[in-house]
Amino acid sequence: EALVVTTPQEVALADVRKSINFCKTVKMPVLGVVENMSGFVCPHCGETVDIFSKGGGETTAHDFDLPFLGRVPMDPQVVSGGDSGRPYLSSAADTPATRAFAAIVAQVIDRLPPGKKAVSLPSAGCACGCATGGSSSCGC
Repeated sequence: EALVVTTPQEVALADVRKSINFCKTVKMPVLGVVENMSGFVCPHCGETVDIFSKGGGETTAHDFDLPFLGRVPMDPQVVSGGDSGRPYLSSAADTPATRAFAAIVAQVIDRLPPGKKAVSLPSAGCACGCATGGSSSCGC
């Protein structure tokens, strides 16, 4: 199965349309479309600013009769998590991006065909991935 991830810019969407057509040609099921880098949430006021255009992922999903799974806003913590080697979702606080990821992951799991297994990530909030979320004496 494929999960199509795009950014809202037309140049990215053109490539995504080609990818979706390829999936259809080879009869690869597409679980849905996600729009990444969909705005930036101001850390001071919480307002989302659409730096790029908005809605291209949703429009493309609709055009191909695919589920639109959601938008993920840009978050500088994704970069710092990658640079430090800590997965973003297991180390980031409750943010618009983590909530978007969680909602998208839940939809992907729901759309997995019978017999496919979802893999869980460690609990958020604890750098070592223990189940305490950083609230015990695990050393994190």
